[in-house]
Amino acid sequence: MADLMTTELTLTGRLTTASNATFLGNIGEKVVVYKPIAGENPLWDFPEGQLAHREVAAYLVSEALGWNIVPHTWLRDGQFGEGMVQLWQEQDHDENAIDLVPAESVPQVGWKQVFQGRGENGELLALVHEDSPALRRMAVFDVIVNNADRKGNHILAMTGGHRYGVDHGLTFHREHKLRTVLWGWIGEALTAEEHEGVARISEGLDAELGQKLAELLTADELASLAQRCERLLSAGQFPIPSGEMPAVPWPLF
Repeated sequence: MADLMTTELTLTGRLTTASNATFLGNIGEKVVVYKPIAGENPLWDFPEGQLAHREVAAYLVSEALGWNIVPHTWLRDGQFGEGMVQLWQEQDHDENAIDLVPAESVPQVGWKQVFQGRGENGELLALVHEDSPALRRMAVFDVIVNNADRKGNHILAMTGGHRYGVDHGLTFHREHKLRTVLWGWIGEALTAEEHEGVARISEGLDAELGQKLAELLTADELASLAQRCERLLSAGQFPIPSGEMPAVPWPLF
C-alpha cells in the first residue's frame, strides 16, 4: 500500500463547482481530494485559521466519536503546497438520504420533514431527510463541530446504508454558526449511543484529542467546542435553531 504522506500526489482533475481550489488526484492506487491552503478564499466570518485545518479537526472528532462520519483526512504537501487531503468516496447514486419532494408526497415512515417552501414555479415542496441512525449521528456531529454548511450534497449515501459527511471547512467557529439541512429530530432525546459519543469528545478534550486539536484550532475555538459538548450532554436532546443566522445553508444542495 502506498504511504499516504510520502508517495507522490498526482493531480488528475479539478472540481470546478467548489468555491475553493479543489482537485482530484491519486496517491498510488488511492483516489483522493486535495484542497491546498493557498487556494482558499478568505471568509469574513471565518477569519482565523485555515479551512484545511478545520477539515482535519473534523476528521479527528469523527474518529474520536467512533462513527466513521468523515473519510480519512490529513494534511500533507501537494503540487500547490500544504493542504487537506481526503480519501475519495464513490457514493451510491441509487441511494438518497435527503430530497425535495412535493409537499403532498412526504413519506410517512422512515423520513423526517425539515420545512416546506415554494419552488420556482410556485409549487409547494418539502425538504425531507431519512430517519436513520447514521444520519442522526451526523446531526449530532454537526452540533458538536458547529457545522455552518451541512448542505444536502455534503452527505454521501453509500451502499449498505452508511453515510459520509464531507466539506467541513466551515466548522468550529467560537460563535454559534450551525446551519444544516438535518433538523428533523428537533427536541428528540439523544440515544444512549449518541450520549456516550458526545461524552467521549468531552473527556477527550482533556487528553490526546485536545492536544491534537490544539495544533489546528485556537484556544477560544477549543473552549467553545467543550461548551457545546457540555450543553448537549446537559440538555440530552437535539437542539432547536437559534440565533440571527439562517438555520439552513443556501443553496440547500
